[in-house]
Amino acid sequence: MRTPPALTLVPLALACVSEHGPLTNRMSQSTTSYLTRAARQPVSWQPWGREAFALAARLNRPVLLYVGADDCRWCVVMDREVYGDPTIGAVIDSLFVPVRVDRDERPDVAQRYEAAVQWLAGLRGYPLTLFLTPDGSAFLGGTYFPADDPVTGRGMKQMLPEVARSYREQRRAIDQHAALVRQLELSRGAAARGALRPDVIAAAIDTVRDALAVAARGAGVVGSFVHTQAAALLLAAYARTDDASYLAVARRALDLLVDSAAGAGSPAAGVRDDPPSLVRAGLLRAVALAWALTAEPRYRDVSRALLRFLTRDLHEVDRPVFADRDAYVIGSVLDGAAAVDDSAATARGLAALDRLLRRTYVAGRGVRHVPRGDAGRRWLRDQVQVAGACLAAYNATGKRRYLAVAEDLAAVLERDYADPQGGYRDLAPGDPAAPSVADRTGSALDDLLPGANAWAARVLLGLAEATGDPQYRRRAEAALGAFASVAPAQGLRAATYLGAAQQLLAAR
Repeated sequence: MRTPPALTLVPLALACVSEHGPLTNRMSQSTTSYLTRAARQPVSWQPWGREAFALAARLNRPVLLYVGADDCRWCVVMDREVYGDPTIGAVIDSLFVPVRVDRDERPDVAQRYEAAVQWLAGLRGYPLTLFLTPDGSAFLGGTYFPADDPVTGRGMKQMLPEVARSYREQRRAIDQHAALVRQLELSRGAAARGALRPDVIAAAIDTVRDALAVAARGAGVVGSFVHTQAAALLLAAYARTDDASYLAVARRALDLLVDSAAGAGSPAAGVRDDPPSLVRAGLLRAVALAWALTAEPRYRDVSRALLRFLTRDLHEVDRPVFADRDAYVIGSVLDGAAAVDDSAATARGLAALDRLLRRTYVAGRGVRHVPRGDAGRRWLRDQVQVAGACLAAYNATGKRRYLAVAEDLAAVLERDYADPQGGYRDLAPGDPAAPSVADRTGSALDDLLPGANAWAARVLLGLAEATGDPQYRRRAEAALGAFASVAPAQGLRAATYLGAAQQLLAAR
């Protein structure tokens, strides 16, 4: 009887640990509960950063990168069945440098390697499981892998020794493949300047309508944040064109999301395990718009129910705070409360925004991603989401202090994030949060939050309307134009981009 490959490698694991010195699980000092819980696992997890990749180069090992999150069912399963197994842990520690990332703490890392998994395996969703070269380039990856799958060979017990063997014996081919994947990742996020053509934008919106209609007919596949953005786009298209086909598809999608909420006691978590608070917030924006357009009481009632969910979540004491996510939820609360005239929700949303600003915002320097520990982490989507929430607060109250923060953040965008090729980059150059293996890419497509460049354009258009300053409109057009050759063809994930483009073109 042939011994399973993973078991034959246990002696090798112990020998390698003895030769190179033991790795140490370093998760106990992490800043998020998701990471600190992994300190109890029999895997010597390293934090993301230069040190881990330098260690991989020194030991001549590949990196095993795992990206997960609290709001992810399959992450829980993989943590229990794979990374809780001492035998698998010993193999990992002997043959790889394991690096663990919280998706919500490091959105830049999550976005980059989600793109790599799309290229490598044609898959989307979490967790992300990847094998990297010591320069951070991915050469193999996927999402969830079981502990053991001898039939297909796709279990971690089968894959780990095979990946390690290939890395030793086929290093040149692996390096070439990883370099190609890296270039494909970068080309996906690269700006591709073009003119904003009304016919192209209109055709792309029709494509979103058709794609959402197909998803809605499948019923069970509607439930992600991206679907809420697509529904909102179609409602805005209906408001501008009076084309009932947009309204019909948006209604069908919203009904499925709302019915899911009624059946489970909360809105659908999404087929990709999107954070429930973000799905609720995206759904609130769409449902509030449906109420404004149709005056159907059920949309008003659902909006008020969602406001109760979201304001309750914002006031939980022990929940993690991430500026981009919190700001998106707060902006949704303020816009939704205004739509249904809920003054209590408005007050709670303003209180949450004031707390967030006190904890994360510094005038002239922008917004940091988390309120404690690392003042260096300032992503583009933190700036644009907080600016958007401040615009919503200004619209709700008329208080100019909120408008002043939004204008200050718009100035930070131009100073620190503007790309000479157009649009805005996800990280400022020289940001201390960016290790040498990070590429300074830009994003315009929706994922767990709206595409950062698309939302930047939306904020800039809002500032143009609030201040009467035409520079903001010019900057919005430049941000959208930077991705005009690629974004409209991206289907559902281009919804926020198309909505901003539609708004801009309508105002010409």
